[in-house]
Amino acid sequence: MFNVKDYFHRDEVVELTQQLISIPSHKDVPHQEKEVAEFIYDYCGSHGLEVQLQEVVDQRKNVLAFLRGSGVGNSLMLNGHTDTITPYRMTIDPFHERVRDGYVWGRGAADMKGGLACMITTMVAMKRAGIVPDGDIVFAGVIGEEGKSEGTEHLIHSGIRTSAAIVGEPSNYEYAVGHRGLEWFDVVFTGRASHSGSPENSVNAIEKAAEFIYRAKRELYPKIRQREDEFMGVSLMNVGIIEGGLGQSTVADQCTVKIDRRYIPGETVESVLQEYQDLLNSMKEEDPAMEATIIKSAENVTALNHPPLITPMSEPIVHAVKTALREVIQRDPKITRGRGWTDAALLSVYGKIPTVVVGPGDIRLSHTEAERIAIRDLVNTVDVYARIIDNFCIKDKIMDENSTLIMD
Repeated sequence: MFNVKDYFHRDEVVELTQQLISIPSHKDVPHQEKEVAEFIYDYCGSHGLEVQLQEVVDQRKNVLAFLRGSGVGNSLMLNGHTDTITPYRMTIDPFHERVRDGYVWGRGAADMKGGLACMITTMVAMKRAGIVPDGDIVFAGVIGEEGKSEGTEHLIHSGIRTSAAIVGEPSNYEYAVGHRGLEWFDVVFTGRASHSGSPENSVNAIEKAAEFIYRAKRELYPKIRQREDEFMGVSLMNVGIIEGGLGQSTVADQCTVKIDRRYIPGETVESVLQEYQDLLNSMKEEDPAMEATIIKSAENVTALNHPPLITPMSEPIVHAVKTALREVIQRDPKITRGRGWTDAALLSVYGKIPTVVVGPGDIRLSHTEAERIAIRDLVNTVDVYARIIDNFCIKDKIMDENSTLIMD
């Protein structure tokens, strides 16, 4: 009987998490994820896995590892991003904080180097045990999820396909089969500058932007929030940044409003854009001096959009995830509704790969000043991932169902 805990030690997944955290991979690092990808490549190769690097852009690399199957059944991708947000304003050492109080601390601990460590450890343990799944198990450590998601987009264009996929974002022993789509837009208002002491012939772009925000809140917000999906919650809009003007004594001739828009099935990028354009057109009719354009934010421009994720509950991978979680936590797992966007949507929509989001850690600890992940979550998630593979990729069930949740 195969019990994954017979083939790895908890210190192994803890140490790997620490090693991944110790390699900065945020946007201000030259070639960002390059070093951590190369570390994973060497680590997986040294443990007998077939490995591959994919250069995506500017020496930033995806890293792939393969546990080859017999080729007679389901294959599975374990997908996670190797980038993190920046470590500034953290109250702990972001890269070398010691393990304490039952947690591994540091930038990326929860989002999502802990998840990467669990995926890799699961595959290494199965390799040690001599397990040959029916189909290939593919680990994909991808770049850029905190930005444009170039890594998973490149992965899809490279032609890699599996029967299903897991995205290992922190889920706190829950799982997600749906989340909202995400697009960022810039609404650029153009005015006419003058000295503030003689503004008669000027047009203040900041004032026009303020009117747009007021009108959006009054007219668009109520309509947007009426739209709801069972697995995603309501549609959302957030004004995240407003920037413009040259100085306090100058009438601003330009102002940009940066919008984060979370949308659900039934809405499209085109329909969302049209709603904003209709509002701008209405403002223009009332105020001919108002000039504005709306474009996708440069930080968000890629070949692929960022659509909603929806994986039918009837998909076998959903059953495999539910079963694995239930076996480990000894209760029915909950479905997460209303979580943030993930690369799962790209795999599902463009790769046609049924995908579920499930991973170690508490999402509420992601991106925080004292980011951390519980050691018990790391150990338990290796068990969960091994059971998902067993449930989905191995016809002859050999997992020891007596292995249960570690609480300390």
